[in-house]
Amino acid sequence: MVRLWLHLCICLQIPGFYASLFLTQTPKHITAQAGNETQLLCELQREHAGVYWYRWSQEKQNFEFLMFSSPMGKATYGTNMSQKFSAHGAGTRTSYSLRISHLHASDNGIYYCSISQSSQLLLGTGTLLSVVDVFPLPSKTTQASLFTKPLRCVTKSKAAIRKGTNDTGSAQCKRGVLSTCSPLVWVPLATTVLVLLLSLVPVAHRLHRMKRRLWLRIHRQ
Repeated sequence: MVRLWLHLCICLQIPGFYASLFLTQTPKHITAQAGNETQLLCELQREHAGVYWYRWSQEKQNFEFLMFSSPMGKATYGTNMSQKFSAHGAGTRTSYSLRISHLHASDNGIYYCSISQSSQLLLGTGTLLSVVDVFPLPSKTTQASLFTKPLRCVTKSKAAIRKGTNDTGSAQCKRGVLSTCSPLVWVPLATTVLVLLLSLVPVAHRLHRMKRRLWLRIHRQ
C-alpha cells in the first residue's frame, strides 16, 4: 500500500515521473547493517542505453538523484554521491545494479531505477532499504516441556538370563528424575497394600461368623 501510494504521488505531483512495470527491481526489501554494503538489481524488459537511480526519502519527503549508469561503464553522479554509490551494467543493456557502500541510517528510503522514454521517466517497482545498527534476534519458539515423559522399567527376559548374563532378574530403570522402580516409590506402595490386606482379615472373620450363625438358625427351624 505504501508503494502504491508513493507511485500515485509521484505521478500526480512530479511531472515526468511515471511508475512502470517494464522495470523490475529485486529484492523488494533489504535490511542491512550499518557500515556494510548492499546491492540492488534492476531488470528491464527491453534493452536501453542506461538507467537513472533515485531515492525517495520518507524523512525528507523528497526525491534525490543518485546517478546515471550506462552499459559501457560510464556514470554521472548526483551531488556528493560518487563516494557512496557505484553501478554496473551486465552487458545486455537489460540488467543493472546499484551498489551502496558504508551504509548509514541516512541511507534509509525507497530506491528506484528509471529510464527515459518519450520525455518521461519510467520508474521501477522500487526497493525498500532499512539500515539498522544491530540485527534483531529471532524470537524463541521452543519452550521447555511442562511434563516429564513417563519412564518405563525394562526387565531382561529369561532368554537373556540363560545366555550367561549377570542379570539377577531385578528391574532396570531408564534414566530420569524419579524412576517408577525406585525404592522411594514401591516401598510405600507395598506397605500400603499390606496394611489394607491386614485390615481385611477381621472383616472376613466377622463375615464368616455371621454366615455360620445364619446357617445354624435356618437349620434349627
